[in-house]
Amino acid sequence: MSLHLDRRTLLRAAGGLGLAALLGGCAGDGGAGGAPAPDARTIAHKFGSTEISGTPTRVVTIGLTDQDYAVALGTVPVGVREWFGNQPGGLWPWARERAGAAVPEVLPVDALDFEQIVRLRPDLVLGPSAGITRADYDQLSRIAPTVPQPGEFADYGAPWQKIMEMTGAALGQQERAAQLTREVEARFADARARHPEFGGRTALLATVLEDGSYYVYAEGPAPRFLTDLGFTLPPATAAIFTGPERAPQAVSRERLALLEADLLLVGLYGGEAQRRFTTDPVVQSLRVVREGRTVLMPEMSTLNGTLSFGSVLSLPKALDETVPRFVAALDGNPATPVPAAG
Repeated sequence: MSLHLDRRTLLRAAGGLGLAALLGGCAGDGGAGGAPAPDARTIAHKFGSTEISGTPTRVVTIGLTDQDYAVALGTVPVGVREWFGNQPGGLWPWARERAGAAVPEVLPVDALDFEQIVRLRPDLVLGPSAGITRADYDQLSRIAPTVPQPGEFADYGAPWQKIMEMTGAALGQQERAAQLTREVEARFADARARHPEFGGRTALLATVLEDGSYYVYAEGPAPRFLTDLGFTLPPATAAIFTGPERAPQAVSRERLALLEADLLLVGLYGGEAQRRFTTDPVVQSLRVVREGRTVLMPEMSTLNGTLSFGSVLSLPKALDETVPRFVAALDGNPATPVPAAG
């Protein structure tokens, strides 16, 4: 689950009415008929497998963060399904700086626009970080070879390493994808080695919404980020997550003690969220708040964006943004300021 709770829930099935004529001359799935090309590769996913040959050049990404992985491999998508942020071309700064002058066309997040995708004439539709339906997949596969989310994870729940692996295979750059994965994992290993004090400490992601409601998280890019740095969930809070997906849990004001941890990250969504968090007497009585061990992340801050995306491109930036803040929060001195997230 991403930090941006409401945006993910918008990604729902979209109809394909009125597209029969447009689709008639489009490319097929890529796995149909004939002997495979010498450079063909087959990519397994939730709905079966897709065969791709050659090097795709006109890529449309339909997942939450797929654009980052394509750009990391040197392919700027012609179309991007923007998640949040209103960034030019749907690219946040960590991706835009690698994209050069290319600006993708932005697709809406609330529903797949099949006509717009057809007009972009893709030779690959890429969605390992998507949550599309079988009907969506069938429709998209009539436009171009389509790589949706993997089947072994919950929709939107694939770790960044798996998204990188699938993107590398789709673009014919498996070795480069593996190298990028090793480089980012090495950054985490270096951070753990430099800050052994993170190991064994507890850390938690919470969000505050405009209406004052609170949520806590056990899964998703930000919780995984904390785990990769050596942190663990507070036992009392870990106990409230049930089911294999460990879905986000709402926390009433009467149970805000569940926010207690050695380190608390707080995503702030809406203009009222920060005011509510910083003035609520129950919140301010929490030890983690009194002792200055919170890191506040406004909705459109770079820090929030890097952790929400949790991608091969955003994670190095996330480490740069978070580690100094975590060190300040955990130094044992409540007077040490934790830099505000810009």
